[in-house]
Amino acid sequence: MVSMNKLSTAKRTAVVCCLVEGNSIRATMRITGVAKNTVTKLLVDLGAACSEYQDRTLRELPCRYLQADEIWSFCYAKARNVPVEHRDDPEWGDVWTWTAIDRETKLVPSSYVGDRSSRSAMILMDDLRSRLAGRVQLSTDGHKAYMEAVEGAFGDDVDYAQIVKLYGVDPEADHRYSPAKCLGSQVTRISGAPDQGKVSTSHVERQNLTMRMGMPRFTRLTNAFSRKVENLAAAVSLHFMYYNFARPHMSLAHPFPRTPAMAAGVSDHVWKIEEIVALLR
Repeated sequence: MVSMNKLSTAKRTAVVCCLVEGNSIRATMRITGVAKNTVTKLLVDLGAACSEYQDRTLRELPCRYLQADEIWSFCYAKARNVPVEHRDDPEWGDVWTWTAIDRETKLVPSSYVGDRSSRSAMILMDDLRSRLAGRVQLSTDGHKAYMEAVEGAFGDDVDYAQIVKLYGVDPEADHRYSPAKCLGSQVTRISGAPDQGKVSTSHVERQNLTMRMGMPRFTRLTNAFSRKVENLAAAVSLHFMYYNFARPHMSLAHPFPRTPAMAAGVSDHVWKIEEIVALLR
């Protein structure tokens, strides 16, 4: 196995290619021949570099229609299985990753790894607001934490609506593995004058699927999970760096293949993995 201080740029690139394409750390180790601890250290260091770059670059964004949601994962054990002595340890139990996506450019300008509290919602919304060039329309689900968070971050300078989907049982579905059937939805205007035809959380929910496919830590019904919140946050940061800058989005293929960052005007080309690796200085 190869240690971190001996990794060439080509080897680092190979490791990152494996990680962003949905391979676990152990699978990456087997494919590349790089030691497990070395892969983890590269992930954490590069994740921090990606976070810093996106924090600096994703500013004054021309986004108009944003959607926000939160997705569940866990560290060490699910909340119900956490040993008593670790119940108050934030490194154990359920972890929620909050994201916002622009409906038009498919850019993910903000994400936050934390719990499902109002505080986490506020952190996401404050960060999102700081990145926008103008007034936007925002859609979320009915989670109560969004109400105070959106008002605190945007005040009256937002067209905000919540959409609550109504689910029922599909009699033909395998109830253990199939999601409930959506029977309809209810839209509630919260502030401003949102365009009812563009009130939706479909894009951010599809982004949740992209996260599950790109990061084994988010995959349901497997034994893949994080053992440190730091590692989970690093994986999320690297994932969105790759998604925003290096992976052309199928919905943005015309007139030429573009990434979300290109569609949002913050990049002029499709990044290569080597460029992401080069953020490590």
